[in-house]
Amino acid sequence: MGQSLPSALRELLLVSDGVVDADGTDVVWSAEHIGLTNAEFRGSADFRMLYMPFDALVFFGDNGGGDQFAAVRTPERDDVFVWDHENDSRTWVAARLETYLRGALSRPGEDWYR
Repeated sequence: MGQSLPSALRELLLVSDGVVDADGTDVVWSAEHIGLTNAEFRGSADFRMLYMPFDALVFFGDNGGGDQFAAVRTPERDDVFVWDHENDSRTWVAARLETYLRGALSRPGEDWYR
């Protein structure tokens, strides 16, 4: 990606290269998936025309239904947001990665955060 990851996400990836819930949803993607997806989002001309810029975010997981979760990269913050792929909204989900993981892993369904 050519950029640093938020510290909590970096620390998690050093211990586990991704996190999958009981339903098989990639709550946290592998480091490779994170790099590829973020490069695609930032490099796609179609995405630049359709969506607000993604530069401040680093996507790291999804809900299995198309929405994706992101950490704030610039300025680095501990907050986690969800990006709704249908309307391009970015909504606060959790104050920290740990809180996000607890919610995602303890509540079933793709809309656990709503």
